[in-house]
Amino acid sequence: MGWEVRRCGCLLLCLLLSVLAVSAKTHGNVANVLVNIINENRTAHKLPRLYNSSGLGCIALQYITGCMGNCSSNNTASCEPPEDDITEIFAPNCGVELPTVGIISGRLVGCQWKYLEPAEAFSNVLALNKKSLSILRDKKHTEVGVGVLGRHHGPFFWCILFSSGQTNFSFAIESGMGIKQKKGCFSGPDIPCSNILVEHKVNDDGFVYENFTKEV
Repeated sequence: MGWEVRRCGCLLLCLLLSVLAVSAKTHGNVANVLVNIINENRTAHKLPRLYNSSGLGCIALQYITGCMGNCSSNNTASCEPPEDDITEIFAPNCGVELPTVGIISGRLVGCQWKYLEPAEAFSNVLALNKKSLSILRDKKHTEVGVGVLGRHHGPFFWCILFSSGQTNFSFAIESGMGIKQKKGCFSGPDIPCSNILVEHKVNDDGFVYENFTKEV
């Protein structure tokens, strides 16, 4: 009996440490949370996890900037920036080395006139139908990047870019330059997001709620 209790305690401790590790890795960045959700969906279908690319994430955020005026009243995003913009505008803005710009093997763009938590955005905006899920679960993908951007009164955009490039080589950031984006959030290892301001308010019932201020 005592052995079983200790075993259960060990399992609970491991689970807690795992949750804390994920929380620390994604804290303050909803784009990284969405990457985790994407990878969980893929592994549930026995597909490999995708590398979380900072360069691709930044380009996904740049991609959204050309979409901000294109969200219909029924929450449909209709925009597709020219392919040349990736190498001529987006990559330079992100400090991505041009020789490392790889192939975009898939993209998902969605919008909503109110902020949604990453899980809701995934289910209700980005993975709505068989076509979207087919793109998400394509075996060619090796990397993923997510961008999130919105206005004070909407709309709010999510962009997922997939690449079939060589992991840790494609969409590489120029040495010593880093990425400086003043608006929105993008995914990547150790990339924080300070551009969606979170105001903590304690209601009369004692619970703490997070109110997102969307900036552009």
